[in-house]
Amino acid sequence: MEKTLLMRNLGDSSLKVVPLCLGGNVFGWTADEQASFKVLDAFVEGGGNFIDTADVYSRWVPGHKGGESETVLGKWLKRTGKRDQIVLATKVGKDMGPGGSGLSRKHIMRAVEESLKRLQTDYIDLYQSHDDDAEIDLAETLGTYDELLRQGKIRAIGASNYKSERLQLALEVSKQHGYPRYESLQPEYNLYDREGYEHDLETLCEREHLGVISYFSLAMGFLTGKYRPDQDLPTSARAQGVKQAYFNERGYRILAALDKVSAEYNATPAQVSLAWLIARPSITSPIASATSVEQLRDLMKALELKLDASAIKTLDEASAWR
Repeated sequence: MEKTLLMRNLGDSSLKVVPLCLGGNVFGWTADEQASFKVLDAFVEGGGNFIDTADVYSRWVPGHKGGESETVLGKWLKRTGKRDQIVLATKVGKDMGPGGSGLSRKHIMRAVEESLKRLQTDYIDLYQSHDDDAEIDLAETLGTYDELLRQGKIRAIGASNYKSERLQLALEVSKQHGYPRYESLQPEYNLYDREGYEHDLETLCEREHLGVISYFSLAMGFLTGKYRPDQDLPTSARAQGVKQAYFNERGYRILAALDKVSAEYNATPAQVSLAWLIARPSITSPIASATSVEQLRDLMKALELKLDASAIKTLDEASAWR
């Protein structure tokens, strides 16, 4: 099964992606280089072709400066020679310390060269604005992307974490100036966190035929079912964050629905959660990360899981936000 990502400005070269995107945030962080290579190998062997990373990954780790994920990915691409088999996405705009931040022409031009060097490639399939930058005129940002597209250094552009009003305005600016437009949106979206995307972004994306690549697809692991109120939680910041965000009546309803559907399909809650996203017409590809081959193979089984209308209704009703 494939979905088309980036439906305009690419002519006959629209990108066909397997609808499960491998998140690169863990490469060089919770997955060291050797583990990352094994996950990447298994992902391609399993039929995957879409990988998402960012220049800032994983600057938040003590001792890291950003670019660790792109560096690991670049080494893997060079070692395997599989660049032409991959739809490669990365992002620009987050704070890179002395390397700058934001979406000015100056910063984008510097950042793209650094990403290309780390990734050991001549081009990026999907170059995404990691955050909206209200300090920079949209025309400056989009005009810069136009230059890069004409130079062949990027193939298409996308937006991440944009509000509907700003995304709509960016599309209008592109049309007005004849610049490339954002062809995709990367929003936070999963069975629990539905309102932000569904409230108005989904309608905009469907109307404008934008690809949608959801992140936090498993809600920090909550939707895998491994964090439950009747079990002792790890003392990690992640586990405590899950407790604070998702341990409530609605969260428990969602877990119960996931358990019910998982039992019916002999699947795991993680697989069902991803299959629910894949089944949604407006979603091109949910992002999921893996730190081991075993974890990756478990997640990729979601591609084989076709939920029927009854299962989707059960999950929709349990996670309803309005």
